[in-house]
Amino acid sequence: MTNPVENVIFDVGMVLYRWDLRLIFAPLLGDRAKLDWFVANIVTPEWHGQHDAGRSPDDMVAERVAEFPQYDMLIRRYATHFIDSLPGPVPGMIDLVEALAARGVPLFGITNFGAEFWDQFRPTAPVFDLFEDIVVSGVEKLVKPDPAIYRLAIARFGIDPARSLFIDDRPENIDAAIACGLQGHVFRDAPTLQAELAARGVLDFVTT
Repeated sequence: MTNPVENVIFDVGMVLYRWDLRLIFAPLLGDRAKLDWFVANIVTPEWHGQHDAGRSPDDMVAERVAEFPQYDMLIRRYATHFIDSLPGPVPGMIDLVEALAARGVPLFGITNFGAEFWDQFRPTAPVFDLFEDIVVSGVEKLVKPDPAIYRLAIARFGIDPARSLFIDDRPENIDAAIACGLQGHVFRDAPTLQAELAARGVLDFVTT
């Protein structure tokens, strides 16, 4: 039998806010094929993951420019225009978070996000004022799905993991969270999550 849910823990990118590296470079590489190639080969999600893990974006950019000097201007946009990769909330999710907060459900976050970029982004997202705490990978130098980041979050939040639901769009992150004792939901969209929360008795059914 599943334990009741007392706390809800959210991922940020692709759960609460849309994220697409291509948007940083679209003004200079408007062609979709060129954008896809550049993000697949030069400024890749895997390369970006170094910043999520705590590496300085300035160091990353300098190293990448030395490796691909022909793309100097484009690579430097990564550090100066990263916030452009976050074009706005995932549809329905801000309303859902606000509904949970209105019901008095404690809200937390665990996000793979670089420390410098988080400092830029956080002031643009007042929904996080409703959260009690957020573990940011770049600050802690721990990234999902490393079990250490979940253990840190559980201890810091002071929660019972068996009564806490973690929501993330990546199945491997959910699997790791469950292995650490949390409940998990692989995020697809707001209506599906809303139905899940309603079924668990965490949230009344509301239209998102």
